[in-house]
Amino acid sequence: MPSMKSILCAVAVGCVASTMALPAAPKYTYTAYEKRAYEYGQQARKLMLERRQNPATGLPDGLTDVDILELYGPSPLLPCSLLYPPLYSPNLTILQAEANRPRSALTLENLETAFYQQGFAKFQDTDFAALGLAPAEITNLKSIGGTEATHVTTLNAAISGAGTAPVAPCTYNFAPALTDAKTMVATAAVLENVGVSAYLAAAPLVKAPGILTVAGEIVTVEARHQTFVRTASRTAAIPSAFDTPLGIRAVFTLAAGFISACPAGSNLAITPFPALTMTAGAAMPASPIAAGSQVAVTTTATGGTSCAFVNGGLPGGSAFTPFTNGACTVPQNLAGVTYLHLASSTPPDNILTDAITVAGPMVMTIT
Repeated sequence: MPSMKSILCAVAVGCVASTMALPAAPKYTYTAYEKRAYEYGQQARKLMLERRQNPATGLPDGLTDVDILELYGPSPLLPCSLLYPPLYSPNLTILQAEANRPRSALTLENLETAFYQQGFAKFQDTDFAALGLAPAEITNLKSIGGTEATHVTTLNAAISGAGTAPVAPCTYNFAPALTDAKTMVATAAVLENVGVSAYLAAAPLVKAPGILTVAGEIVTVEARHQTFVRTASRTAAIPSAFDTPLGIRAVFTLAAGFISACPAGSNLAITPFPALTMTAGAAMPASPIAAGSQVAVTTTATGGTSCAFVNGGLPGGSAFTPFTNGACTVPQNLAGVTYLHLASSTPPDNILTDAITVAGPMVMTIT
């Protein structure tokens, strides 16, 4: 019998028709039995994650290809019409036999869906027009939220149809990111960039060639998504020659900054790093920062001796400067979206590892 990995791989590789061309999946009403099964499944998942949690690494032991894809999740714009239940039914019997454990939280998809839903509920088209967005750009921007919601709905329907309880979304706090329409668009650009960085870092962890192909298909869509948001917000569409890989704990650290609480069984077995923010309080600065300038940062963590600027165009992936008097000096010859961390040492190979990461990342754009 095919494994769950091979099924997911085959389904994802076959996603060639646009989800947007399909009607929304019908709303599913749970029976009392299914509600009890969902609760039991959440408790079982909670116990499973607790057993896999490794305090030494802050990550679950034995990460699989499916774990990686479930953490990062497909792009909301990935054309996956095969996940729509009527077309998915030929594999349903196999999935019911194979999907015998609760699924991991679809962290980024649920978070991004909630972000766009709350943002577009708060701001009107006129708010985005005031930023200089043309009507077509506003329509395209709003379609991002619609496709996010459609993707989550169809994915939950597929999981429910396979006899597994879908993981409930967490409770999020986007207040700092939704102070006005300009801040929302700037935050959207950051979230989309984090998605690109997440898939780049996941690629070398994936063992199955088919799933690696899917990751490649996803990251190209994420990159186009990111470019549109940057263009619509009147910032550089291509800020640098290279995108930047970002590790699992770093990605989850950025997501955790928006998460207030999660239902039982929805927490990932990942420990975020302590937060790192600008002293002024802006964790995601919208304005570019010039190379050579001083950036004052704040964190509850101790032991930081150097500032690690993670950027894909650098040898080793990072540039280090001393962390002095609560401030970091932005290195010269550095440009584009960069992730700032505090580290406990300065490695000679310029490779930042989780073992020496003290706090962060903080997202910044360097000019």
